[in-house]
Amino acid sequence: MSKKNILGISAFYHDSAASITVGGDVIAAAQEERFTRDKQTPDFPVEAIKYCLEETGLEINELDAIVFYDKPLLKFERLLQTYYSFAPKGLTSFLKAIPVWLNEKMFLKKLIYGGLKEVGNYDKKKVKLLFPEHHLSHAASAFYPSPYEESAILTIDGVGEWSTASISYGKGNNIEMLKELEFPHSLGLLYSAFTYYLGFMVNSGEYKLMGLAPYGNPESKDTHRFKKLIEEHLVSIKEDGSIWLDQGYFDYATGLKMVDENKWTKLFNLERRKPESDLEQVHCDMALAIQQVTEEVVIKMAAEAKRITGSDNLCMAGGVALNCVANGKLLRKNIFKNIYIQPAAGDSGCSLGAALAIEYMYFKNERIVTGKMDTMKGSYLGPEYSDKEIILMNRKVKAVYKRKDDFSELTKIVANKLSKGDVVGWFQGRMEFGPRALGNRSILGDARNPEMQKKLNLKIKYREGFRPFAPSVLAENSSDYFDLEEDSPYMLIVAPVKESRRKKLPENYNNLPLWDRLYTKRSDLQSITHLDFSARIQTVHKETNPRYWELINAFKDKTGFGLVVNTSFNVRGEPIVCTPYDAYRCFMSTEMDYLVINDFLYVKTEQPDWENRKKWRVKFKMD
Repeated sequence: MSKKNILGISAFYHDSAASITVGGDVIAAAQEERFTRDKQTPDFPVEAIKYCLEETGLEINELDAIVFYDKPLLKFERLLQTYYSFAPKGLTSFLKAIPVWLNEKMFLKKLIYGGLKEVGNYDKKKVKLLFPEHHLSHAASAFYPSPYEESAILTIDGVGEWSTASISYGKGNNIEMLKELEFPHSLGLLYSAFTYYLGFMVNSGEYKLMGLAPYGNPESKDTHRFKKLIEEHLVSIKEDGSIWLDQGYFDYATGLKMVDENKWTKLFNLERRKPESDLEQVHCDMALAIQQVTEEVVIKMAAEAKRITGSDNLCMAGGVALNCVANGKLLRKNIFKNIYIQPAAGDSGCSLGAALAIEYMYFKNERIVTGKMDTMKGSYLGPEYSDKEIILMNRKVKAVYKRKDDFSELTKIVANKLSKGDVVGWFQGRMEFGPRALGNRSILGDARNPEMQKKLNLKIKYREGFRPFAPSVLAENSSDYFDLEEDSPYMLIVAPVKESRRKKLPENYNNLPLWDRLYTKRSDLQSITHLDFSARIQTVHKETNPRYWELINAFKDKTGFGLVVNTSFNVRGEPIVCTPYDAYRCFMSTEMDYLVINDFLYVKTEQPDWENRKKWRVKFKMD
C-alpha cells in the first residue's frame, strides 16, 4: 500500500502532544507544553499540531488519518461502572464530575474538530478520525520504533480505559494483546498514592519520589515496617506480577483524592507530609519502601512477559517505564537479552504510538526493521531554529554575543568554562520529545565538581536540594565510569558507579542526617553519584548527536573525563525551553554563567542589566 500521512494526538488529561508519521517514518513529535509554557497542559495540542504539519509541509486535508490516543466511550463506561460498583460512595464527586465527562468524553469528536479548526481550515468530510485503545497506543509507541522484528511488550501506567498494565507480543507489523490488569488495581496509581502522601504532586512528582528513595535507609526499622505494611494491607502481589489493591485505603476510584488519609495515618503511624514542608528521614524510608515494592512488581511482570512470549526482547512504555531505577534493576536481572524503552514513555508518547498503530495495524503497511538502531532519531523530533531567527531574538532583547563559525573552537571554549566550575546553557538543533533533555535543551556542569549538585539545584533550577543529577557520557567511555554494558541513549536506566571510582564512606553513613549524607564525598564524580552509588545515565552517540558528542569529547581532551552533568534547560515548574527566546529568558533569570544557542555564545556579565534577574523571571505553577 502507499505511504500514509498520519497525525497522532494525546490530549485532555495531561501531557498533551502531537506526532506525525509518513509511511511509518517518524517525522516530528512535540508536547504542547513547550509552546504554551504551561507545564503538562491537558489542552488540545494546537501549537504542537501546527508544528508537525509545518515540518512535513502537509495540510489537514492531506492527512490519511487523525488518531486520538484512547477510546473515550470505553473510558466513560469504566467511569460509570466504577461509580455504580461503589454506590452510594462517591456521589458528591460523581455529581461534580459528570458534566466534565459528558463534555470531554461523550462529545470528544466535537472537541477535536473544534481544536483542528484552530490549527487551520479543513474539509470535515476528508477527516478520518480513529481511536485505538490507550495501552495499544503505549505498546505501539515502544514496539514499532524499536530495532526488533519481534518482541514482548510491557506497558504499565495509572489507567487507560480499563487497563492499568498489559503484556503484548509484537511481530512484524502486528501487536497482539495477551494479558491485561484492570482498574482499580494499578501499580501506577499505587506509586502516585505515595507521591501524594509524601507531599508531591500526582502526575508530575513521581520522579521526585524516585529521587528521594535512595535517601531511605535500607537497614532501618521504618523502611522494613513500611514495606511490610504496604504488602500486608495495601497491595497483594501475585507471582505473575498482577496486583490487587484494597480499595478501602484508596479514594481515587470514586473520590477527589488519592487516599483515605485517616486510614493511612493510622496504618503507617505517620501523617501526610504537607507540600514544601521539611523532609524527614521517615519520609525517605517510606519512599524507599514503595520503590522496592514497585521494583518487585515490575520484575515479576517482566518475567511473566518472558514466560508467555518466549521472546529475548522486551519493549516498555507507560508512565511506570520512566522509573529508571526499576529499569536498571530489571536490566541486571537478565530476564531478556535486549530491552528497549520508549523515550516518551508517558501519555505524550501515546500520540506517536496511536499514529504507528494505525499505520501498521489499520492500513497494514509493511514494517521494515534494520536491527541496528531504533527509529526515534535520538528523540530529537521537535523544532529547530535558524541563525536568522536567533539574530532577530538577539536584536529584540539587546543581547550581547559572539558568533563562532568554527564549532570545534566553540566546544573548546565551553569545555574550558565547564572545567572551571561554570554552568552553561546548551541549546542546539531539534528539541527533544519526551520528559528528558538529551543534549539539545540542556544545562551543563562538571560532574567532578563536589559543589555542582548544590549549585544547580539552588541557584539555577530553584528546586529542592535533594534532587539528583544525571551524567551524559560518551557512549564509548561509559564502562569506564559505570557498571553498564548496554547503551542508555534516553536517560532511562540507572546503573551503579564503578567501585574503583567510589570513596570509602563513614561507618555510620546510613544513620547520618539527610543533608550530611548528601554532602559526604562518595566518588570522583560527586555531582552525579546518588546516595546509593547510582547514576541515571545518558550515553551520547556521535551518530545521533554529533555536536553534543563533540562538546563532551572536548571536555575529555581538557580534563580526561568523558562526561558532564546534564539537566533539563528550565527552572522548577517550567517546561523545558523550546525557542531561543525561552533559552535566553531562562539564562537571564538564573545564575547560569554562559549560554550557547547553536553557534552563538553569550556571557552573563556582558548582558545588559545582567544582575536584574527579577526582570526576566516568570512565575510558573508549582510542580
